[in-house]
Amino acid sequence: MFCLTLSLWAFQRSESFPEATISNGLITAKLYVPDAEKGYYRAERFDWSGVITDLQYRGHSFFGPWFDTHDPKVNDAITGPVEEFVAIGYAAANPGETFLKIGVGALRKKDTTAYRFYHSYENTNPGHWTTRVGKDEVTFVHELSDAAGYSYHYEKTVRLLPNKPVLVLEHRLKNTGTKTIQTNVYNHNFFVLDRQPTGPDCRVTFPFALQTQGETQGLGTLAAVEGNTWRFLKELGPGESTQVFLTGFGTTAKDYHLRVENKSVGVTVTGDQPLSRIVCWAKRTTFCPEPYIPIKAEPGKEFRWNIQYTFFAKK
Repeated sequence: MFCLTLSLWAFQRSESFPEATISNGLITAKLYVPDAEKGYYRAERFDWSGVITDLQYRGHSFFGPWFDTHDPKVNDAITGPVEEFVAIGYAAANPGETFLKIGVGALRKKDTTAYRFYHSYENTNPGHWTTRVGKDEVTFVHELSDAAGYSYHYEKTVRLLPNKPVLVLEHRLKNTGTKTIQTNVYNHNFFVLDRQPTGPDCRVTFPFALQTQGETQGLGTLAAVEGNTWRFLKELGPGESTQVFLTGFGTTAKDYHLRVENKSVGVTVTGDQPLSRIVCWAKRTTFCPEPYIPIKAEPGKEFRWNIQYTFFAKK
């Protein structure tokens, strides 16, 4: 699924990028700040905001680089619980016209082939980003006007709750244009738990019986889906990856409840919207449950959603 060549956390940062650090006394998190000229991530796949490069709790780490080398223009060179909005208006656009990626900008369609997240597209209108940094929270604001006919005001706040090992992603998308904004968004959750390799100690548990759907990669040799759990059969080696599409969830937000863990630490992830899709993908250096939700905002209306991460340590 990803094109980067990986080894086990050989990444060394050679550049400095705009960043912010927040803490609530229990958790300390370092985030990169969106910047169209100097930002850590300037590619076209993921929302530029909320990129957590490091999160520490009780001496344990939960996010970080999972790749060998970094290039701000590589679509997958990003870290933390980052989000991708499914492209809007791509099918209707002619080659040379633009389509919308929320949190990125207006991108130019190259040809008549289907949209491919691993391809680069010219960002003709990246909009305007502002960032407000507090002691225990960061708010990112993206204003975009006349992007493939769409306009919006998008806010994401990364907040650490007082006296709790909890991080919340708070989102508000206001449609300031004349076209309805309707798509799906998911969090890729690039978990890097204590920099341990993906293997039998790693698992993700859901609150419902899992069913696989469509094509799979590495299922039965590298990973397994058993009952309500996605787990790994061996320690993944360099170049090995596994992917599975999952269903079995219901129509309410109660099924957006994941327990992600290895032998030393874990995270409980909950959302306040119903699921529309689940993809699970892993390589040696990261394992990623990817829950999707549908979003819709009519002109003049707004859509809000939250995702909460509760961190715990076993040792």
